[in-house]
Amino acid sequence: MWTDRHSEELRRGISIKLGYADCEIRKCPLGEPPEAYTTQKMCPNHNDETTFIHRISFVDSPGHETLMATMLSGAALMDGAILVIAANEKCPQPQTREHLAALEVIGVNKIIIVQNKIELVSKAKAIDNYNQINEFVVDTIAENSPIIPISAQHGSNIDVLIQAIEEYIPVPERDLSKPYRMSIARSFDVNKPGQKPKKLVGGVIGGSITQGKINIGDEIELKPGILLKKENINELQTLISEVVSLNAGGSKLKEAIPGGLIGIETKLDPSLTKADGLVGLVAGKPDTLPPVWNSISLEIHLLERVVGHVDRMEVTAIKTGEPLLLNAGTTATVGPVSSIKKNSAEVDLKRTVCAEVGSRISISRRIAGRWRLIGYGILES
Repeated sequence: MWTDRHSEELRRGISIKLGYADCEIRKCPLGEPPEAYTTQKMCPNHNDETTFIHRISFVDSPGHETLMATMLSGAALMDGAILVIAANEKCPQPQTREHLAALEVIGVNKIIIVQNKIELVSKAKAIDNYNQINEFVVDTIAENSPIIPISAQHGSNIDVLIQAIEEYIPVPERDLSKPYRMSIARSFDVNKPGQKPKKLVGGVIGGSITQGKINIGDEIELKPGILLKKENINELQTLISEVVSLNAGGSKLKEAIPGGLIGIETKLDPSLTKADGLVGLVAGKPDTLPPVWNSISLEIHLLERVVGHVDRMEVTAIKTGEPLLLNAGTTATVGPVSSIKKNSAEVDLKRTVCAEVGSRISISRRIAGRWRLIGYGILES
């Protein structure tokens, strides 16, 4: 039976937030790759001013198996991924399997593998761990990915890593002619306690622009919106606001395009955006956003084995009535399966979803009290 307990567990399960940070990629005009690559304005090797190439954003998804909803929300924003594996641990660890499976489910195929903490092991053990990683990624989405040994603690091989990012995760081509759209991964009230009314600013939403470009002054719509009670009936109310300012990595922007993480100050009541209150919504040009779904039909693609389970349990068929956790973009929602057909399932959603037909949606099943990734579905009309 479906109960509110499942929703409460989901709420607790995604309470640890995504971490994020911006970084500049720079290059020394006097050096040769990889030594020429750095994040510093002055080259540490030649003491010469470096040239700015571009800015990238990192999304740090929590690694624990019980935080899969947050992990998948982070993966939904990525153009590529850096899979970090510790040289002083046997590979693969359960969460390493889980992260790689999540990237495959979401469709992120530009992956760099970082073998970190090489300063903690001997050369022989580092080589043995390197071979374990190579064996682990055979027949996976990361089979041909570079493996780069580094010591983050000592800054060793960071230039090699930067070069790999430049070569293996190129900047995707963006269609700026499409209506602007953003998946909301964080939302904030940036006002300080006790702020005087005249100095209050509107709520801030943060995430990654997926298409188009946003300018200051643009009208912006947020869907599915918020629940309002009218005559004892809960109704979804779409939010409409205006872009007041744009920020990226502490810098003010006049316009924002896809790539990296963007903060948008709006005229929304900050009580709506505080404490990630609008996470999972989709923002964009009014009247251009995808449909809102109360129930969805999915073309089902199941994995062979449950991700993160110690015993490598086989995935069994989805059954009518069982609860599922679904991740669509940055939205995490839950609901019971209402019907099953040959290769598809209909799920009634506890939380509505704004998503395009054809979107890839991850599917997790409740096993031994935890949500475990079992596959993905393609949203059908």
